Amino acid sequence: MENFAGRVAVITGAGSGFGREFANEAARLGMKLVLADVDAHALEQVSSALQAAGADVLAMVCDVRKAAHVEELADAAMIRFHGVHLLFNNAGVGSAGLIWESTEADWDWVLGVNLWGVIHGVRVFTPLMLDAARNDPGYEGHIVNTASMAGLLAPPAMGVYNASKHAVVALSETLYHDLRLVGTPLKASVLCPYFVPTGIAHAEEHRPAEVRHDAAPTPSQRAAQALLEQAVASGKLTAADVARITFDGIRRGDFYIYTHPQALQAVADRMDAVLHGKPPADAYAATPQFTDMLKAAVQGSGK
Repeated sequence: MENFAGRVAVITGAGSGFGREFANEAARLGMKLVLADVDAHALEQVSSALQAAGADVLAMVCDVRKAAHVEELADAAMIRFHGVHLLFNNAGVGSAGLIWESTEADWDWVLGVNLWGVIHGVRVFTPLMLDAARNDPGYEGHIVNTASMAGLLAPPAMGVYNASKHAVVALSETLYHDLRLVGTPLKASVLCPYFVPTGIAHAEEHRPAEVRHDAAPTPSQRAAQALLEQAVASGKLTAADVARITFDGIRRGDFYIYTHPQALQAVADRMDAVLHGKPPADAYAATPQFTDMLKAAVQGSGK
């Protein structure tokens, strides 16, 4: 996909982080925008700023865990703009701590946003985009699912998040193959960022009441949360950098879009362990201080 001006981009999680910067970049390229977020205040701020700069914006509060919300988002996009060309299934939240300490509510929340949000986006929007491709020989469309390097690795004390992002990678790879089967110009990518300063370390602030976990955090959860905040804050790339990298990947038609290619050595080590029947590789081998910090916090938790 090379031509963006005048076309329509749908972006979930548009109120902050990557979503906000995808919206800024899409607007800069002259796209019409359908923006969704569960945080009404943040969404209004982003939408108002873009509209003030001249962008054509439709903003809707949307909880991507809920199929009806995503279906309403698609209906509104079609009524307002009569089509969709670029879809970012981007909304995401984080969770940390020893995997057996995660509650059912933790699993419901993280899988609901990170995985079911992508499932709903693919299920609802792909048929609309396929119809557009069938009816317009010049149609160009692209779906980008936001996963993570945690979808290619398995860092300790991030089990719920890891599981959600591995599932997004698998879903996206299958989407790529399925689109090829039907012979459509619609393309797909999976974005796998590493640590980038965004609001994901504070996603808990917007956790819905029905999946809230009110118990005091365990030592592992406190340590893993502190590590996440430290790692995210220390990231050298910005969310705006990630947006530019992502749009470059869309232009090239890349499937895997990486923000930190240096992290791929850890992926290679993981695959080597798989191929040779060895124990799982240490995702933090290049940063042993992370593992040391976690060990110091959780010693005795397994006894």
